[in-house]
Amino acid sequence: MNTACRVPFLLQRFFTERLMNQRNVSPHTIACYRDTFHLFLEFIHRLKHRVPSQLTWEDFDVPLIGAFLDHCEKERHNVVRTRNLRLAAIRSFFRYVSFQEPAEAARIQQILLIPNKRQPRRLIGFLTHPEVEALLAAPDQRTWSGRRDHTFLLLTVQTGLRLSEVTGLHRQDVILGTGAHVYCLGKGRKERRTPLAKRTVGVLRGWLREPQRGRDDIVFPNARGGRLSADGAQYLLAKHLATARQNCPSLREKRVTLHVLRHTTAMALLQGGVDTSSIALWLGHESPATTHVYLDANLAFKEKILGKMETWNGTKTGRYRPEDPVLKFLKSL
Repeated sequence: MNTACRVPFLLQRFFTERLMNQRNVSPHTIACYRDTFHLFLEFIHRLKHRVPSQLTWEDFDVPLIGAFLDHCEKERHNVVRTRNLRLAAIRSFFRYVSFQEPAEAARIQQILLIPNKRQPRRLIGFLTHPEVEALLAAPDQRTWSGRRDHTFLLLTVQTGLRLSEVTGLHRQDVILGTGAHVYCLGKGRKERRTPLAKRTVGVLRGWLREPQRGRDDIVFPNARGGRLSADGAQYLLAKHLATARQNCPSLREKRVTLHVLRHTTAMALLQGGVDTSSIALWLGHESPATTHVYLDANLAFKEKILGKMETWNGTKTGRYRPEDPVLKFLKSL
């Protein structure tokens, strides 16, 4: 097989053999890699006027991939994290190619050494208890969609499940008897069972008594009975967030996404005294180190640390509190 045929052949094998059969990656990962190569091959076609079936290994080099990544950032306005995900997909493919095409080892090694772009590490966002309650109170529970949305938001913020995990739940995944919990197959094909609070059990029990829509036994279907899409879930959150902001002004200053609800779960656990290793287990993180971002964002936790610090120069340390203006005035006399 000539080199012009090897590129499309190995690209197809990468998806069907490597990703699907050998690694058994999730549909989300398949979709992410598929979109990356679709964009990458379109970029090459515009730049070199060559269709994918005509490409050879000589067409791929570090400058080309660098130009594609710049295109993603500057023209497609991708954030750094998305840019790095595109690079990860390309590196994964060429790592596979290195075992199939040893003669291209030098070229492939150069591609594999392309570094990720560093990005600023911002503090995570989360909601306070009053903000959560305002959001949960927003859906009109006199309607079918309002009851669905209320249950969806309550389950999400109590369990910390990812969006794909919540929208993928089936009725058999929800156990409401003794040891109530939800089962999901999470990121990295890891099975996880998350306990349910008494309040969540009551709301879920009422929701599951609703007449079922569709045939897929989905816990949170859309109006047509199919699986609720990511856009649909974000739309319902934005809709109820607009209502909640009328009654809770602090929400107006926050950018709230469905992933922020997951952060809210983690922060509630942390503030309740749960250690980061247990929070990582609860959320289904690959490593407990991932959970350390919640320590950075938890100001109350840091204030407790400050209160336990040793005294300096005979003065007990503590959080600064401005002097009462009346006392300050009296002292100035």
